[in-house]
Amino acid sequence: MNLRTDEFRRILIIKPSSFGDVIHAMPVLHGLRTRFPRARISWLVANSCAGLLEGHPDLDEVIRFDRKRYGRIGRGLAPTVEFIRFLGELRRRSFDLVLDLQGLFRSAFLTLVTGARVTLGFARAREFAPLFYSRRIPVPNPEMHAVDRNYLFARALGFGDLPVSFNLPVRPEAAETVAAVLADHGIARGRPYALMAPGTRWETKRWPAAGFAEVARRIHAELALPVVLIGMEDEVGVAREVERAAGGGIVNLAGRTKLPELIALVAGAALCVMHDSGPMHLATALGRPMVAIYGPTSPQRTGPYHRPESIARLDLLCSPCYIRRVADCPHDHRCMRDVSPDTLMERLRVSYAPGAKDT
Repeated sequence: MNLRTDEFRRILIIKPSSFGDVIHAMPVLHGLRTRFPRARISWLVANSCAGLLEGHPDLDEVIRFDRKRYGRIGRGLAPTVEFIRFLGELRRRSFDLVLDLQGLFRSAFLTLVTGARVTLGFARAREFAPLFYSRRIPVPNPEMHAVDRNYLFARALGFGDLPVSFNLPVRPEAAETVAAVLADHGIARGRPYALMAPGTRWETKRWPAAGFAEVARRIHAELALPVVLIGMEDEVGVAREVERAAGGGIVNLAGRTKLPELIALVAGAALCVMHDSGPMHLATALGRPMVAIYGPTSPQRTGPYHRPESIARLDLLCSPCYIRRVADCPHDHRCMRDVSPDTLMERLRVSYAPGAKDT
């Protein structure tokens, strides 16, 4: 069997989460669609990330995986029966090629359950996952960017020469909703705006709210851009803190947008200021000018793809450390605390070109 020349008709991508990880896998989807234009391509994804993929032009089917529900297997009859049915439905789809881009025991087990004749996964995946694959993809450098690591599958399947493309669509109805919401807040259709996402799941990734507030004031004063705040429901508090400290020129939409509207907001932004977070990965996929603030994580692995000029970070020996709680940091969270607003503004002036057309 030669994977570079074989034709596959029913293809499944398994990459349930997280937000950024799903985005990092999108170039594989686009490459598969180009390489196998007549194939039926499905993607198994967690409910929380399904909105990224529903309606995607390169995808025929989104298979939702209810991780919270199925996590109760063995502790209740109903979820156990539902999971067994889910496995049966997965098997009945008769996939002939499955790509496990998650690389954990659960995703590898689902790969095996499909009964596909070809199952691909990383050779050094965790939790004994490689035991479940028919073909294993070696990773030459563990520090390579997540997008490039996923695209190793492309080489194995014969489309590695295709350029990397996220091909992330913006729903027209979501763009219209966003335009109306912004107009209600005084930002007319077509007027450029800056987008800020001051929240993030790891507390160690979070730059101080006071820093965001100062940069927001300076963007408004020096670049003449209104600033729009975004965030999930659990990030409303930090967004309000930034809004209060910044004063005028702020539109706070944190906790008030669904995922399609969030994508449209990012797509329309003239400038983005974000942490290593889901919105930052959206901005990367949509090609938006940005500054991404990094501290405990590695921009080499998960930073804006091929855009080192968009990264703001301190060159410290302890970074990256991947510590999640500030209380566990032995260096007083310097990697984020000591990043100055001046550093961000320098990057922003380089990134933002008023009147420039998108390429």
